Amino acid sequence: MPALELVLASTSPFRKELLRKLGLPFSTAAPDTDESPQPDEPPRSLVQRLAQEKAKTVAAQYPQALVIGSDQVACLDGHILGKPGNRENAIAQLAAMSGKAVSFHTGLCLYNSKSGSTQVLCEDFLVHFRNLGSEQIERYVNAEKPFNCAGSFKSEGLGITLFHKLEGDDPNALIGLPLIRLVEMLALEGIELP
Repeated sequence: MPALELVLASTSPFRKELLRKLGLPFSTAAPDTDESPQPDEPPRSLVQRLAQEKAKTVAAQYPQALVIGSDQVACLDGHILGKPGNRENAIAQLAAMSGKAVSFHTGLCLYNSKSGSTQVLCEDFLVHFRNLGSEQIERYVNAEKPFNCAGSFKSEGLGITLFHKLEGDDPNALIGLPLIRLVEMLALEGIELP
């Protein structure tokens, strides 16, 4: 059991489920963070900045905690794709990604609110999409309704059928929380897993 409370600075059900895999007790808190990119901010810098801001914002409520912040963007042809929000946008995003490679950048921060120690990084993942027909895309969107997911898919579910190939060190990063890197960060804070 960690000496400091572990807090996930996120309300994402996907990140919460991923963190449960580690078997550590934790609580969650919603970060009040403006997620707007700064002018000319590269995607990798954006997700690292936001992960850190989320962790530090939540840390203000938890002075004796290890706070985990994370943020993710999907990029197609150098442009950030937002969460689709609705069926039409999800279909349009998947159609645009058909037959292409999409970069996912996931920022991760572990902030020790007691010591002020900050660890932050960006984990990259590349998704190569199959050539998808409009009926395939519509069937997928109707089945999983991925409206709150960057890239309009859930790789842990039926979304896997959309891909030709995946490239990256940690498949959890694609879902939104790079657990391999998080375990390394926790070890530096004295939490050895398993």
